Formats: sequence, C-alpha cells, structure tokens
Amino acid sequence: MYPPLPPLASSLLPPAGAAVSTPWRAGLSLEYEKRGARSVLARREHFGPLRVQRALYPEGEAVCHTLLVHPPAGIVGGDELRVDLRIGAGAHVLLTTPGAGKWYRSAGARGVLAQHIAVATGAVCEWLPQESIVHEGALAGLATEVRLEGDACFIGSEMLCFGRTASGERFARGELAMRTRIERDGRPVWLERGVVHGGGGLLAAAPGLHGQPVSASLLIASPRCDEALRDAWRALSPAAGEGAVSLLPGVLVARWLGPACEPGRQWFTRLWATARPAVAGRAAHTPRIWNT
Repeated sequence: MYPPLPPLASSLLPPAGAAVSTPWRAGLSLEYEKRGARSVLARREHFGPLRVQRALYPEGEAVCHTLLVHPPAGIVGGDELRVDLRIGAGAHVLLTTPGAGKWYRSAGARGVLAQHIAVATGAVCEWLPQESIVHEGALAGLATEVRLEGDACFIGSEMLCFGRTASGERFARGELAMRTRIERDGRPVWLERGVVHGGGGLLAAAPGLHGQPVSASLLIASPRCDEALRDAWRALSPAAGEGAVSLLPGVLVARWLGPACEPGRQWFTRLWATARPAVAGRAAHTPRIWNT
C-alpha cells in the first residue's frame, strides 16, 4: 500500500475557518532502477487522480522518459497532491508533463502540491514539467524536496505564469507560497522560500517580478557544474524578457522574467541542451510532447 501523506507544514495549510470544497487527495510513487543498460520504471503506485503514461525510450534504453498526468488538469482549493520519485543508482530518468498545469481560483481553502525526489549515486533525474498558470484568486502551496547521494545529478525547472495573460488577467488577488530544498548527502546545497501575494508589491518591485507576469528557474545540482558551464550559459541570451545566471558550489541556476511563457521555454531549452552533455553525458533529446 502507498503510505499516507504526512502532515503538511503549517505555512501551506489553509487558514483556520476557511471554506473547504470537496477536495482531491492524490499521490503518485515511482521507483526507477538501472537493469543492465536500461533504466526502467520498476515500481509505481498511485491513489486519486495522478497517473503516468507508459515509459518511453525515444533516445535509447539508457534514459527512461515519463509523462506525469493529472486528469483534472488543475489544482483547486483544498486539493492535496503528492509526488514521490526514487531514482536508483546509475539510472537516468526524464520526467515532464503533457501540458501546462493550473492553480484555479479558490473559495478560501489552499491547494497543495508536495514533490519529493530522491536520486542515488550515479543517477540522473531531469524534472522538467511544463509551466504552471496561477489563476487570479488562487491559494496555492508548492513544496519541492530533493535528496541527492554521492555524485547524483538533478536538473529541474519551474515556470510560473501569474494570471491568464492571454485573456488580460493579472494576479490581482490570491497567494502562492513556495519552498524548495535540495540536499546532497544530508547537507543542504539550495534552500529557497517565498510568498507571492496577488496585487502585492513583489509583483512590480525590481527585486521581485519587475512587472512581468512570468517567473522561471532552471537549476542543475551536480559536482560537474563549473565556471566553464556558467560562462557558456551566460553567452546565451533570451530572445525576450530578462535572464541571469549564477553559480554556487555544485549548483548552477538560471532565472528568467518575461511577458509570456514561450520565450522563457525557448531560452531554457537552449540552456538545457548546452548543459546536458556536460552534467549528464548525453546530447539533448527534446521530448516530443514539448512540440505539441
């Protein structure tokens, strides 16, 4: 049986007395192993509306591509979703989603997505979901924890669009609370927390979103991150919006702010294609779903 979800951190819980609609409570647990030359999805369990499609091998047996599917297509107030990934020693996995995720307007309860990723020594996890659209009035909590062992490599992206920009909507009310923790051999290498309030000053402030509706990060945690890779990233400029690259010990991160998701996706794809051979030993192979 899949274990019950642990208690959620108080910072991500809905406020006392908030109205709660009938929520989805869903979990997905995936374990990958390397068997010979093949990376395989060795175990999967789920409850509620979280699924995966079959494992795909568009670039050969060494890399297992997996599509994570959430049939309701969005998270509403009161939903609690959890994803657990375990990547065994030497395995290589690329996970993405078939389309944009959504955080819908809430009547008062907070929706929560918790993501837990464990990557064993010699393994590579590429966690590359497509963007998430945060609707006006959404109350959302997003928590990501990554545990790396030895020389494990993690490549992760996150793109958030505040408001449905195509229809002129802006994030005038609501809240998104976020936290990310990455550790290697039990020691933290990346810690980040933040709260974006709808209509708040952070949306317009220069140290915040600087008036742009889309904020995104691409992060690589690997012992192979170095100045040469940092400089290669800095030589690539986004076609629109503002991008910046920083190197910390064992962590390379790119940030982007822009008017729409597409130019950010294009820039991140170029950065990923540049870094993948250096940190994962393989040329970039773009998932076909990104082109649909």
